[in-house]
Parts: sequence; C-alpha cells; structure tokens
Amino acid sequence: MIPMVDLKRQYGRLKTEIDKAVGSVLEQTQFILGPNVAQLEKEVAACHGLSFAIGCANGTDALLLALRACDIGADDEIITTPFTFIATAEVAAQIGAKAVFADICPDDFNIDPQKIAAKITPKTKAIIPVHLFGHPADMDPIMDIAREHNLRVIEDCAQAFGAQYRGKPTGAFGDIGCYSFFPSKNLGCYGDGGMVVTANKEIADKIKVLRNHGSAVRYYHSEVGYNSRLDEIQAAILRVKLAEIENANNARRANAAAYCRALAGHDIVLPSERPDCRHVYHQFTLRLKNRQAVADALSAAEIASAVYYPVALHQQEVFVKMYGPQEAMPVTESCCAEVLSLPMFPELTEEEIRQIAGVIINAL
Repeated sequence: MIPMVDLKRQYGRLKTEIDKAVGSVLEQTQFILGPNVAQLEKEVAACHGLSFAIGCANGTDALLLALRACDIGADDEIITTPFTFIATAEVAAQIGAKAVFADICPDDFNIDPQKIAAKITPKTKAIIPVHLFGHPADMDPIMDIAREHNLRVIEDCAQAFGAQYRGKPTGAFGDIGCYSFFPSKNLGCYGDGGMVVTANKEIADKIKVLRNHGSAVRYYHSEVGYNSRLDEIQAAILRVKLAEIENANNARRANAAAYCRALAGHDIVLPSERPDCRHVYHQFTLRLKNRQAVADALSAAEIASAVYYPVALHQQEVFVKMYGPQEAMPVTESCCAEVLSLPMFPELTEEEIRQIAGVIINAL
C-alpha cells in the first residue's frame, strides 16, 4: 500500500528529536502558551522576514482571527477562489460576511487576478488568495488591485509553507498570512495547529487578544474572543520539523520532478511551476479526462489517490442556500471534473513513483 502521506515514515526518521522535544514539555509541565510556542512564533516570523507570528488552534481559526483583526464583519464582502477547501469561505460566513468567488487560472489552480476587479463592490473589504497545492498565487497583480481599491489581503498559506513568489515567502505579501499545521501539511504537527504572520503590530496585538478569550491581561476582556491557542506539545513538535522544512520541501520538489519524468509524453496535464515561483508540492495534482478509470486502477494496485476538490465552493449546497445560484466558473468546474492528486511526501521513493506512474499509464 502506498498512502497519500506516510506519517509513520516521517516519525521514524525524526523519532529521537520529537520524543526528546515532547518529553521536555512533559517534564516542564507548562502546556499552554509556553516557551515552545513563543520560540516557534519567533522562528516562523524570522522565516518570513516579518516581525510577528501568532500561534492559534488551527488553520481555520487563523483565517477567522485574520478577518476579525481586519475588522471585517456583517455585510462585508471578501473575494476568494472557489477552488479550495471550504474553510477559506466558511470563516467569512461565520462572522456575517459574504464570500464572493472569482475563477481560477488553469495552470496553477489559483485565483485569476484578471477576474478579481469585476467582483469588487462598495462592500468589498478584502481579497483572500489561496496558494493552492503549494504553488504561490500571482501576488503582484493581486496586491496592485488591493492597493488601488484600498482592500486588505489575507493570504491562505495552509498548503504552502516554504513556497516563494519572486524570492519572497508566501504569507509575507499581504496584511496577514494564515497557516495550518494539520498533520498532512508540509509543516504539520501531530494534531491541530495554526499560525498567523504579519508585519503589522496593531493586527498582531489584536490577534493575540482574540485568540485568548479577548484578553490581554488575565480576567480583563476587551473583545469577544476565542479559545484558540497553539498547544505547547504541538509547538515543540513543529520546532523539530521546522528545522528541516527546507530539506523536506526539496524532497517534495525532487519527487515532483520524478513524477514529471515518468509521466511525460502521455495524455495527462502535469502540474506546472510558473517562472519566479517556488512550488512546494503539498499535492502533486494531475488533470485527466478519464480520472475515474485511473483512480480505480490505482486503488486496485493499493495506491492511494484523492480528488481535491470534487465540488467547487460556488456550487456547494451551503453557499447556494446562502447566496443563491452563482455564475458559472468554467475553469474551476473543469478542474473539479479532472483533477487527481497522487501520493506526495518527502519519504516517497523513486521506485514507488515509477510504480505509480506505470499504473497510471496502463490505465490511460
């Protein structure tokens, strides 16, 4: 069996360091907002060349806290992609805002900057680009649009830790970058976890208050906040994995190159990497006309595959009920019908990649 991600192999490789880090937390018995959280925040901020990083409970909360910190709420609108996990739009709805969707680019699966301007209304307050599957969105034109219309930019970096756009880390372009540390992510913990990064002290201070029940001083509350604190044990694990994130991402890139070599010349649309971008391949995602046949063949060979995402957000029942029927998004809808993601993790071997490719080619 070849899984989508093999956390057992990863743990085996890092077992000594992870066990030591967890053991240290257990010995210190400081489990909430402890020294590992504080140090991880400093280390992640430094990775981005930013002044502030604030840990929180998960990636969804990171997005929610970001919206709250930007004073986005009832009757406001945010513009985002319909081709992503629901959390990106879900958090807007939770605070009474509306998610407005703009279609995507066919080559990198990210929001098409040329489609954003037409979606802007007097109610628009922010753009949320998603760096999907580890490939950066086209940030320069997005930032130009945001400056022209005085909009906030909140980057959803959940799948893109270590990705770069024109030499600069994703998460460092907009007002706020939001990360998920879900176990399968490029930088993942062994539970739930998230983080917000920003250069703005006012935003950072507000997020620190919001994540801790709206309190900056114990038992004094200035906001209606949340219990959304990054766990100290998870922070300790993340610090071990952060130290080797470049090696892990380089291994993903090498595996992607091996897939492309093995699958070249066949009726498959392979993932692309735009010039001046560094793709970190959270997912290796193909486009296939006969997706189901290929998925069935992989399953028969005990090889995992997955469809991210079979239903676009503008067609999800919950948003159709909330917003009514929306205009067609032809690129997104085509991708939803054709995409198939293959196993991708640093410990994947070239022999396994050749085996996966062979099954795919035979099924075409």
